[in-house]
Amino acid sequence: MAAMTQTLDPNKKSFSKWLRGRKGQQMLVMIAFMIIPLLLLFTFTYLPFGEMVGFSFQKMKYTGARKFVGWDNYINVFKREDCFGALKLSLYYMVGSVVQLALALYLATVLSFKVKGGNIFKGFMFFPYLINGIAIGFIFKFFYTRGFVFDTVLQWCGFELDNLPYWLKDQSINNISLVATSVWRYFGQNMVLFIGAIMSVDAELYEAAMLDGANKFQQFIYIILPSIKTIVTLNVILSITGSLSAFEPPYVITSGANGTGTYFVIMHEIAHTQQKVGLASAMAVILLLIIFAATILQKLFFKYVFKNAEDEDLSASVRREKKLAKYAARKAGR
Repeated sequence: MAAMTQTLDPNKKSFSKWLRGRKGQQMLVMIAFMIIPLLLLFTFTYLPFGEMVGFSFQKMKYTGARKFVGWDNYINVFKREDCFGALKLSLYYMVGSVVQLALALYLATVLSFKVKGGNIFKGFMFFPYLINGIAIGFIFKFFYTRGFVFDTVLQWCGFELDNLPYWLKDQSINNISLVATSVWRYFGQNMVLFIGAIMSVDAELYEAAMLDGANKFQQFIYIILPSIKTIVTLNVILSITGSLSAFEPPYVITSGANGTGTYFVIMHEIAHTQQKVGLASAMAVILLLIIFAATILQKLFFKYVFKNAEDEDLSASVRREKKLAKYAARKAGR
């Protein structure tokens, strides 16, 4: 009977032999490389997040007794003037992110072509992104201080110091000053990403567009923008989510005073100064839901916007191919 089994399954290997073989070793390595990052991700991300969600339903401090309060913390986030006001303050940073992206896309379009001194300019514009956020906060704290750098430059331009506002105290302009700090820091990163995407566009598309009589603006609308839609979507998502979680400029420069406290600054104060851990946890969960909803809406918006561009690109592809064929034949004839 044993001989019959061996003759029926001569190539059959046991699991231990398969495990010691090349394929088994490859499978073990793959499983190990998957398990270790997933385990670390669960330990340091998902498990603390689950604990935070649990904290959001309790009235608690870092130490001491805890009391289950249900949805009260979530309701208080929208009832408290400082929490809800901080959410409205994020609109300043959202407008700033739009300006930041528009400026970055414009400069990236210009610098993607051959410009004298373009590489040096790219380096200068990208450099602020490499500086630590706390250091930038201290730089602009002195920059905006009354009678210091910014006021001195404006006085050189003919302005009088008495007519200039207090850039960090005047509530009609202090948030704009802080938003300008964020724009200055991050638009270089967006610009470099846009340049990399624009330079990957096929040069023959520009030649075909020129044969069609398209000017530079039309080339940007119908060639560059649809070709870099993935990077545009990514930068918009990063900028909007970053505007909702702005922390370093208002915390370092003004400490959230004079109506400059963003959502993160208020959450930091509630969690660490007032030690209302449950309320701060509810604020964090609400912010996560807002960012998640904003990301989905942005993706749907850009899917709709670029859908029309793709349809136009497909309808014009035949014309471009004919023009390119004529252009190639003309060059070959020469």
